[in-house]
Amino acid sequence: MQRALNCLGYPVGRQQTRQLMKEANVKVRYKKKYKITTNSDHDKPVFDNVLNREFDVNAPDQAYVCDITYVWTREGWLYLAVVIDLFSRKVVGWSMGSRMKAKLVCDALTMAIWQRRPKPGLILHSDRGSQYASDQYRRLLKGHGFIGSMSRKGDCWDNTVVESFFGTLKQERVHWRSYQTHHEAQQDILQYIATFYNPIRLHSYLGYMSPNQYEVAALEQKKVA
Repeated sequence: MQRALNCLGYPVGRQQTRQLMKEANVKVRYKKKYKITTNSDHDKPVFDNVLNREFDVNAPDQAYVCDITYVWTREGWLYLAVVIDLFSRKVVGWSMGSRMKAKLVCDALTMAIWQRRPKPGLILHSDRGSQYASDQYRRLLKGHGFIGSMSRKGDCWDNTVVESFFGTLKQERVHWRSYQTHHEAQQDILQYIATFYNPIRLHSYLGYMSPNQYEVAALEQKKVA
């Protein structure tokens, strides 16, 4: 919180930040219960762990990480699939639906392809879920010359960047809403990603810049060089 205030132009120390938080009744939010969404008990072929936890990438559109999470609504579970560029931690593709089918993850990747136009050789890393092992998803990767990569079985640390995003989304938004419908949840999550997370939210990994700001700064640095 102190670093965020400093970046926004408020030169405060830790003690003053703590006092301001107390006066504003700002408190830490904690995680709620966990629901497993990965079904790795299938007989489909899996990719090797090509990424191998190499989360530091020095250029955009070199390696993406993907995963699925869940959101509760009064209409039942809504599932969210995302694609994140490791370079800037930007969410470059997403899809939501009431069923965890291959189409969900393919739609998220298709959005990322449409927005970013990545070149062949891009690494796509995910867990071993049946959606990412599906024929439909594998055909999509092969058709664009992408390289599939999967976490080791039962090892969440192999995909920690996207897990971290899901934790942030839920702690900052989802767990503090009571969605009546899938549509309401979809609109709220879309707003969070498109109008806050990508353009505004500060990341310590990015030197306290947002994903969009980090990409712009990198582009400007490249022009100067």
